[in-house]
Amino acid sequence: MYLHLGQNTVVRTDEIIGVFDLDNSTVSKHTKKFLGNAQKEKRVKNVSMELPKSFIVCEKDGKQTIYISQIAPSTLLRRAKSGSLEGIVFSR
Repeated sequence: MYLHLGQNTVVRTDEIIGVFDLDNSTVSKHTKKFLGNAQKEKRVKNVSMELPKSFIVCEKDGKQTIYISQIAPSTLLRRAKSGSLEGIVFSR
């Protein structure tokens, strides 16, 4: 299954390690350091044209990518659980 993160970006749900709220999680110095290192290593992809609300950590073939999204974590979770066609494309 795939999850739509915004701005024509979809990821496989089995590649998602975690979905995090930007407002709550970036208070931690550890999260700030993690995101800062990922930014320096060019592993961050901004898929938001609006105020970002979440970041999604994905891993494929041993490489992590962090997506910054305008979609709230609760909405992403609802999409992933609902199985509806809004925001999710089913694999064959």
